[in-house]
Amino acid sequence: MPPFDQSRYQVRLEWGADGLRRLAPSDIVVVVDVLRFSSTVSREVAAGRSAPLDESAHAVSINGAAIAAAAAEAGATVMAGCLRNASAVASAVLAEQTARAARTSVAVIAAGELNGREQGAPVRVAVEDQLGAGAVVDALASLGIDHTSPEAAAACEAFRGLRRAVRHLLTASGSGQELLERDARDEVLAAAEIDADATAPVLVDGAFRALDVSAGSVPRVVRPA
Repeated sequence: MPPFDQSRYQVRLEWGADGLRRLAPSDIVVVVDVLRFSSTVSREVAAGRSAPLDESAHAVSINGAAIAAAAAEAGATVMAGCLRNASAVASAVLAEQTARAARTSVAVIAAGELNGREQGAPVRVAVEDQLGAGAVVDALASLGIDHTSPEAAAACEAFRGLRRAVRHLLTASGSGQELLERDARDEVLAAAEIDADATAPVLVDGAFRALDVSAGSVPRVVRPA
């Protein structure tokens, strides 16, 4: 058993595409790219639209979109997680586990920021993704999915301890400041809203769509009209 694959734990956490490859294969991969990929996807899906994983998605985030595509290619169920939908994603994971009637492994992948504009550039740890990943792990733990790796537990505790300061931390972070300079303050503040969206985006047929778990324990993808 490789020491860094976190395979002994149900809930795992790593950074970037390299981190996804480093982990043991997981049943579910939650991609966390708070500024801006996951938050954009969450808002689109919550509004009743789908969010295609196409060239425009890669333009929003080279890193987050690439991680989602790689996870799907590996055969995982892929969800987009962030501060806005952490509880909804956790509920969707629990529903998926119930439908499988088996212990379901979850890899939470914090996208981070690429030091460069090309895929494969070194990844910079990003505070917004640390907090977003921690919010997802915390929400999973609240539902009893709490066999977490040390890496996941550390992110969870960071979110719990800093929850009240999330808005300030996102606007003050390097990524937040970069977006503020582009007159995107409203986008940063929207990304800082905790559990603002009640739907979980799941990647189906090349697009993120809402996952409805209200009708029972079996997840059901809601396709836009």
